[in-house]
Amino acid sequence: MQNLIRTVVLLSAATLITGCSYFGVYKRDIPQGNLITQEMVSQLHTGMSKAQVAQIMGTPLLEAPFSADQWDYVFYLDEAYGDTVEKRLTLTFQNDQVVDIAKSGDMDSNVELNQDSGPGPAVEGAGEGTATPRIGPSGI
Repeated sequence: MQNLIRTVVLLSAATLITGCSYFGVYKRDIPQGNLITQEMVSQLHTGMSKAQVAQIMGTPLLEAPFSADQWDYVFYLDEAYGDTVEKRLTLTFQNDQVVDIAKSGDMDSNVELNQDSGPGPAVEGAGEGTATPRIGPSGI
């Protein structure tokens, strides 16, 4: 009788352990930084003021610590079941005007941030027709 109880307990434990690893864990896309679109980048040109750049791109994610003449816009997307997307835009200013625009990453492709679908809480402003995704360390 004890062998039967041990066998049943062992098989139940093995079933529970393999069941958890079989289905996997739900994952979400994790966007971080400033969203950089092709439309935004195409509007930038040398000679623009900081105010004009801020109107198009928003506030920069990073400013050079020893000089306010360099703004860095960084976007990073860790797709749940796929690749990662990295974009970086560095703007250098002189006398409050853009003198250099350095790009890295694939600026020609726009990233779809589809946070409205799937399980979980709704995104703030969803359903109003004009939801603007808030991007930060938590991904929303």
